[in-house]
Amino acid sequence: MRLWSLHPKYLDPQGLVALWREALLARAVLRGETKGYRNHPQLDRFRSDADPVCAMDAYLASVHAEAVVRGYSFDRSKIGAVEMAVKLPVTDGQIAYEWRHLLQKLAPRNPPLHERWRNCDGPECHPLFVVRPGQIEPWERPLDGPGARRAK
Repeated sequence: MRLWSLHPKYLDPQGLVALWREALLARAVLRGETKGYRNHPQLDRFRSDADPVCAMDAYLASVHAEAVVRGYSFDRSKIGAVEMAVKLPVTDGQIAYEWRHLLQKLAPRNPPLHERWRNCDGPECHPLFVVRPGQIEPWERPLDGPGARRAK
């Protein structure tokens, strides 16, 4: 499960569709509607909010908004009412890590999009998040370095 901290505008079509599906799964987990993924580390940041489901709905609303801009027909009725006042913290180290990870995915999968974004100095984060200084988030499972997992 990858719930990007980056703005969804950077994702290719496959990435945006996957994000929508994975975030809907995460919402179901937070609502107690599924047994799988209950302990997924990326859900920790949503659980840190007073209303995790509301935070996930706000996350999904921005993904939906990007889908609308692209002319996709994601079903808005799958998410609840949104209070955009919700803001969760994310570190600049996490944003930088995800940016490198996304560019690595885009290079073979969507070369034109990779070319478009590869020289972007400071990618925007997802509207749900507010950036603060720091290293990669503790819930991240890096693909390189100490504690690395294998890429799929």
